[in-house]
Amino acid sequence: MNVFGIGLPEMALIMVVALLIFGPKKLPEIGKSMGKAIRSFQDASKEFEDEFKREAEQIETAVKTTAEIEPKQITPAPSEAENIAQTSFTQEPESQVITSEAN
Repeated sequence: MNVFGIGLPEMALIMVVALLIFGPKKLPEIGKSMGKAIRSFQDASKEFEDEFKREAEQIETAVKTTAEIEPKQITPAPSEAENIAQTSFTQEPESQVITSEAN
């Protein structure tokens, strides 16, 4: 048995020390209050987890709804060959450029 990284011999030693320090009358009260504290922590963490899941589902639903309402049209990116072809047609070759110095 391994609870919180503590084995059975260590747990027994802790229980004996607690019994010696607090006595047999206080030990059940302390155990009960520790149990309540652990239970309330578990409830709070479960509530947080549930709230987190609810919010995540709401966001996911909103994203899906938005995607259905406004489908995004994705245009493919031009390939490198198309980019080169477009720039070669838009730029004038240097041999055809007439400068005033040549006249």
